[in-house]
Amino acid sequence: MDHEATIAQTILFVQDTLKNAEGGHNWWHIHRVWTNAKLIAKTEKADLLIIELAALLHDIADSKFHNGDEEVGPATAGKYLHCIGIDEVTIQHVQNIIRYMSFKSGFDKPAFHSIELAIVQDADRLDAIGAIGIARAFSYGGFKGRELYNPEIKPDLNMNKEAYKNSTAPTINHFYEKLLLLKDKMNTQTGKQLAQQRHNFMEDYLRQFYIECN
Repeated sequence: MDHEATIAQTILFVQDTLKNAEGGHNWWHIHRVWTNAKLIAKTEKADLLIIELAALLHDIADSKFHNGDEEVGPATAGKYLHCIGIDEVTIQHVQNIIRYMSFKSGFDKPAFHSIELAIVQDADRLDAIGAIGIARAFSYGGFKGRELYNPEIKPDLNMNKEAYKNSTAPTINHFYEKLLLLKDKMNTQTGKQLAQQRHNFMEDYLRQFYIECN
């Protein structure tokens, strides 16, 4: 199967698998990450098939929706890729990107790195900030039944991985615990440039939010 046919088939698989997904982690999130990844890849020397497959499959079984199981995503992606005849080296690379690209993986000592991981990670982080990132944060907060804002509950800037995974804090706290930190964690020059604009928008949004709250 050639590159284009592989991507087309993978898109259909992802659309079907995520047809009932939470709004911030559905096909349109995947589509934006895939688009961002291809844009960033234009300025980097990297394997485009690995980038596209990892971007398309990165949330095929997000641990947040599978009792915190961080291996269900790589396993689901691997099973699919085996079924369509992808070679083992590519499968393992895609699985490692899915396994190590998330924000919470940053709490651990890095166990894997590649330029393809850096690109897909940047693409995913771009979708977590800016106007889209704000919408996704409140969508997920609503899905989990969290408060929008509670001035009595302060952001925790010293969380470990388990505390981060188990947090039930108001959505506004998530800006300080993750979203506003992403700009300085971007890997590629293109990612950094795109992140700055989105970061500025979030800061403007928070200023307006507090004006209206007070």
